[in-house]
Amino acid sequence: MATNTFSQNTTPAEDEATVKVTVTSIDGKPRKNDEITFISSKSGKTFKIVTDALGKSIILLKKADKYDVYYNNLNEKEKVQQFEIPQSEGKYTLNLTLKYDPPRTITLKNVFFDTGKASLRPESFAALNDLYDALKMKATMIVEIAGHTDNVGNKTANQLLSEQRAMSVKNYLTKKGIDAKRIIAKGYGDTEAFADNDSNEGKQQNRRTEVRIISE
Repeated sequence: MATNTFSQNTTPAEDEATVKVTVTSIDGKPRKNDEITFISSKSGKTFKIVTDALGKSIILLKKADKYDVYYNNLNEKEKVQQFEIPQSEGKYTLNLTLKYDPPRTITLKNVFFDTGKASLRPESFAALNDLYDALKMKATMIVEIAGHTDNVGNKTANQLLSEQRAMSVKNYLTKKGIDAKRIIAKGYGDTEAFADNDSNEGKQQNRRTEVRIISE
């Protein structure tokens, strides 16, 4: 059970604790509309909340359990903390403060294109749907979709391919409802190599699509 503000009344069961969550940046600014996930060590169950405009939320969790805490950074979950709720009688309230600054650039995992083309393969849709959900929740966020290639082949062709692939990702998101003004599609060809192009592994790492947060 979760809610987005501290003010709403919640009544925990005997085996539940009230966890009041405050989420801020490292310098103390509230992080609004952040999705926080709690995973129980005992049951493996997942519980989610979304912070309000003050970076706050509240959740009821079982006592006598440990929880791993993650924040959702666009389509990637990042572990931020682990905490334990002891077994206790009567009411138990825990104040949990989470501080983090998410990376501003995220490489999209499981986003694939047909070889030498800009058409998205169907196995990419799950990751892009997660990205859509995150952008929908972060309604004011502006991002850049950055396409990259390795150094194999014609440099001009690689530049064009990277631009077209970035645009394919943008088009997928806008067709689902994200405002096109919030997404900048840009290709970089092979000019921003992440790894050494001398190995197949390095080339694979360089063929990537990134999301860069411009503003929140």
